[in-house]
Amino acid sequence: MRRVVITGIGGITALGEDWPTISDNMKSGRSAIRRMDGWERFDGINTRLGAPVMGFSVDDRYSRKKLRTMGPVARMAVYATEQAIEDAGLTETEELKNGRTGVAYGSSFGSPNSVLTFAELIEDGHSKSLNATSYIRMMSHTAAVNIGLFFGVTGRLIPTSSACTASSQAIGYATEAIRWNKADIMIAGGGDELDVTETAVFDTLYATSVKNDAPNETPRPYDKDRDGLVIGEGAVTMVLEEREHALARGAHIFAEIVGFGTNTDGNHVTQPQASTMEVALRLALEDAELDPNAIGFVSGHGTATEWGDIAETQATNAVFGSQMPIHSLKSYFGHSLGACGAMEAWLGVEMMCANEFFPTINLNNVDERCGDLDYVMDECVNIETEYLMSNNFAFGGINTSLIFRRP
Repeated sequence: MRRVVITGIGGITALGEDWPTISDNMKSGRSAIRRMDGWERFDGINTRLGAPVMGFSVDDRYSRKKLRTMGPVARMAVYATEQAIEDAGLTETEELKNGRTGVAYGSSFGSPNSVLTFAELIEDGHSKSLNATSYIRMMSHTAAVNIGLFFGVTGRLIPTSSACTASSQAIGYATEAIRWNKADIMIAGGGDELDVTETAVFDTLYATSVKNDAPNETPRPYDKDRDGLVIGEGAVTMVLEEREHALARGAHIFAEIVGFGTNTDGNHVTQPQASTMEVALRLALEDAELDPNAIGFVSGHGTATEWGDIAETQATNAVFGSQMPIHSLKSYFGHSLGACGAMEAWLGVEMMCANEFFPTINLNNVDERCGDLDYVMDECVNIETEYLMSNNFAFGGINTSLIFRRP
């Protein structure tokens, strides 16, 4: 079986666009959560909290012709991909267009504002703003398609619109494409834009934090005093490459992807099941041909929702026991939905290579109903490990687990 490595990474997060900036912010315990004052007009929404990317614009970077098919999520995805391709040293090559490079990219949705053009048509019988690109900006695979168009990619395209597992599934499916010789290079990742409509989805389920006057105190993954999640945004792209192909061109290798497991609960659309989560983790270990004791750290999904936190940690305990260290990066970035899997994988790999893992901020008192684990709290921990597991779980009972090996 062909081996798969990461040779380029690009990202946009609410705490920065590069590892040194993000790392400095996290070391300072800085959270990206803020009060969204523009949401005051939405009477039906209880939360006023979000984790936005501030000041991002590509209006002066890309032509109007290129931008006309891109809403905010596609713009972030294309920009993150541009950075990843440059990081991988592939900008000036023909590798992207030779049919052996593909795209696997996910998001929860396209750009919600584009829906308004169709709503106007339905409600009023006409639409002044509907045009030939309205659907392209709205469709769930808009990020994947725009990446392919922008960079002239002619290989296979795998769109993963699976909400919170979108980008981790994309990385997994991209890995499989390279392993089975369907591609030499895959552009993989995901993104989502912050929009009140996406927040409203969770607000109607009473799953959002309403600490509107104390944004620095939320979310609180795994904590008994949690009161819900906060939605964020961003995009992260990884360039995945067949290992011998990467070595032949002298590419820098961030990590190797050695394990991927994914399944579904088959039970309830919003109530996660610890039993099938456990199976997904074991599938990743089986794929990597590793025993559980080989994993030195788990990057948890940790949304700060009651049943999600409990089910996830019980599943993790069932696989690894009580000594496994775990954290949730959503305590810093909020829940970036389709971006979170790739974002957490990227930052997890950086931490693994630095032998330093950041704590879950705002975690003071672990919920006694959560699984017995070594919750990283208060300060960074120094752990040297060869393997990192990164887990994500989504609506519909979709479970995804990735295992990374340090180079």
